[in-house]
Amino acid sequence: MVKVDVKGCCSFVDEAQYQAYVEKALAAFDVLEAETGEGNDFLGWKHLPTEIPNSLVNDVEAVRNNWAAKGVDLVIAIGIGGSYLGAKCVIEALSHNFAKQLRRKDAAEVVFAGNNLSEEYLAELMDLAAERNVACIVISKSGTTTEPAVAFRVVKQFLESRYGKVEASERIVAITDAVKGALKTLSVQEGYKTFIVPDNVGGRFSVLTPVGLLPISVAGFDIRQLIAGAAAAEKELAVRSEDNPAVVYAAMRNLLFSELGKKVEILVNYNPKLTYVAEWWKQLYGESEGKNGTGIFPASVNNTADLHSMGQFIQEGSRVMFETVLHVENAQRSVVIESDEQNLDQLNYLSGRHVEHCNHMAELGTRIAHIDGGVPQIEICMDKVDAFNLGMLLYLFEFACGISAYTLGVNPFNQPGVEAYKKNMFALLEKPGYEEATKAIKQRL
Repeated sequence: MVKVDVKGCCSFVDEAQYQAYVEKALAAFDVLEAETGEGNDFLGWKHLPTEIPNSLVNDVEAVRNNWAAKGVDLVIAIGIGGSYLGAKCVIEALSHNFAKQLRRKDAAEVVFAGNNLSEEYLAELMDLAAERNVACIVISKSGTTTEPAVAFRVVKQFLESRYGKVEASERIVAITDAVKGALKTLSVQEGYKTFIVPDNVGGRFSVLTPVGLLPISVAGFDIRQLIAGAAAAEKELAVRSEDNPAVVYAAMRNLLFSELGKKVEILVNYNPKLTYVAEWWKQLYGESEGKNGTGIFPASVNNTADLHSMGQFIQEGSRVMFETVLHVENAQRSVVIESDEQNLDQLNYLSGRHVEHCNHMAELGTRIAHIDGGVPQIEICMDKVDAFNLGMLLYLFEFACGISAYTLGVNPFNQPGVEAYKKNMFALLEKPGYEEATKAIKQRL
């Protein structure tokens, strides 16, 4: 199991404080398990790992195999927020760091669209598509969310122009609502293969639905191992115990926030493969907890690189933060530092050492320095970066998020504030039905 260690917080909190927050976290655990809290109609993610039918996995893999038979080497996955970040974080974590440069052809390359409204990005995406054999996954409950809808209109027209409508329909898969919405209607009309976005699973918890599983599979990775890791975590985290890793993590982060005023949590990694895990985590916790005028602000750094940019602030800046360090116990590749006769770089004292040993010592040295500088440390330890361990890590974060938000006193599963920018954007774009809002907002400009 992925482990959580809070010894790096011991010099900042006393045992009585911690035990009080463990009890609060256990009470929140009970609410989450009993499914009686706010947002309890969005708890379908809890048992996804153990309830995903084998037929669904087979269907996902059948799409992958069908596109491979067509020679598809580029899949454009269209979605925003949780409709792309889960897949992106797993694909980035499992990919060779230099797969593009090595031009590996063992699976399709998955690229993402519909997560921004940059005209240059979309135009340059189509430059790439013009050079490749293309298919598309479009992810949207409604089919009318602006960012993915704009991207899909462009990509759909490209596919139909190049391949014709019949063949284009074989190269488009929609992941959408079971019965309603514009994308569902279009899928029926055009004969697209469809997968369902479960009604009881919010986007930021959807990585183990087809939303995440299909892009991850077509990118060439083992979704069965990802699911198995999450299932192992589901089983372990269901045990009510003060040693439950999700309870430990939720209790300590809430204690640091509520009693010590640590309002910023920095997720730290020492492996560049985990950069997008942090991006996924930021949405998960930011969107789940940031409401009602409260919440811990989620940030991230990639060390050791960011020690040469953000390190100064973390060491000696405003004492508003704590760090949660993702520790990877074992590297899966080996590079040993060799001796050099001249030793001009003065590294011969490291001769015979693995580079990962140096990485671990940099991590440990940084953690000690930051504790001395007033930054509490939580450590989350995983064995290695593979599909099984990633499944465990992602489920741990999801389950702990539910406990933590209930401990904080907010509904983990809504996001009312997300609608505010949309209303203004629609008014400024002069969308039909927003005439009065358009008039009002233009008076403010």
